[in-house]
Amino acid sequence: MSDAQKRTPAMGFIMAAVLIDMISIGLMVPVLPHIVGTFTHSNDEQTSAFLMVTMAFGVANFLGSPVLGALSDRFGRRPVLLIGFAGLALSFFVTAMATALWMLVAVRLFSGAMQANIAIANAYVADITAPEDRARRFGQLGAMFGIGFILGPVIGGWLGHYDVHWPFFAAGAMAVLNWCYGFFVLPESLPKDRRSPFDWKKANPASSLRGLAALQGIGPLVAVIALSSLAQFTLHNTWVLYTKFRFGWGPLAVSQSLVVVGIVSVISQGVLLRPLLKRFSPQRLALVSMMSASLAYLGFGLATEGWMMYVVIGLNLLGGVGAAALQSVISNAAGGAHQGRAMGAVSSLNSLMAVIAPLLGLTLLAEVSHRPAGDLLMGLPFFACAALQAVALFITFRFFRTQPPAQPLQPA
Repeated sequence: MSDAQKRTPAMGFIMAAVLIDMISIGLMVPVLPHIVGTFTHSNDEQTSAFLMVTMAFGVANFLGSPVLGALSDRFGRRPVLLIGFAGLALSFFVTAMATALWMLVAVRLFSGAMQANIAIANAYVADITAPEDRARRFGQLGAMFGIGFILGPVIGGWLGHYDVHWPFFAAGAMAVLNWCYGFFVLPESLPKDRRSPFDWKKANPASSLRGLAALQGIGPLVAVIALSSLAQFTLHNTWVLYTKFRFGWGPLAVSQSLVVVGIVSVISQGVLLRPLLKRFSPQRLALVSMMSASLAYLGFGLATEGWMMYVVIGLNLLGGVGAAALQSVISNAAGGAHQGRAMGAVSSLNSLMAVIAPLLGLTLLAEVSHRPAGDLLMGLPFFACAALQAVALFITFRFFRTQPPAQPLQPA
């Protein structure tokens, strides 16, 4: 048994792993659309090519996440995280050295199939946390995402300002560092007596999603997660190109905006969530969060100047607290032996939305990309996001009306 396996699992270990992971991913966010643009000659071509690259990752991740989640229930979280870190490192280095568009598509397929780090990190947290504390702990994990998206895009935007390939070499080095941390430091969180057999029939995406929907106390929340994820991924996939077309932003300006997003996320999930949970139920926080997000999407679409985007980001302070609340509901319903499968199913559902999101967002953006920068219709992708989030809010409100907020949902 290695020293890492002998250590007692604690929140600090997985928070460090997630932080390094998100820094490496954040490094590429401001520059990936621009490196795709090196193989295209117009806005329309760049949008279509970026659509292929992002869909490749989403399709592979949709198929791979439930398998990796189920494997983590069988063999533990640590080995699967190591697979993900290795896959990320390789994908970053290949992207940096790509000489053709097909290479970017191929490496994103590989990376998507190998990477379920977020799902496994959530399962890790559930392993070491009592059900009543999971909303707060998932909020702490969300704060690490925020910090990673402060540091990663800053470094990526600065490096990409000089050469769009440099951030990928830096991201690859960070992923290698995380693999070393996982191998030598990160302890296993799932005891052998709580592991469950691997079953291919239950590990495929369709079975995992059916199992997620069947969990007691979940019901329509599966649709809520899908709609919210679709809106969020549509935002992610269009942000860089939208701000380039409308405000003329480059990698440095995009990274600065993502820093502000990260700061707001850290404040909302790392600072505000704990006192808010003492005063309000997770259900009520989820509703307030979705309402805030709906208005934020609308604000992004209506913004006519770059500084307005920062105002909307700041006003959406409560937009991130709902995700941790919904995550805790699902985790509590899954039970102790199937956290990996449940979190893998959520990740697979998110990945399915990540496949649909580029088709929705980038197709809408391509339809309006030829319009003048000040045209109101340029915000069409974000108007669609606002509508999706509003529908999710309506479904959640109706569902929680049958679940009194003062009574916690019971695990299956």
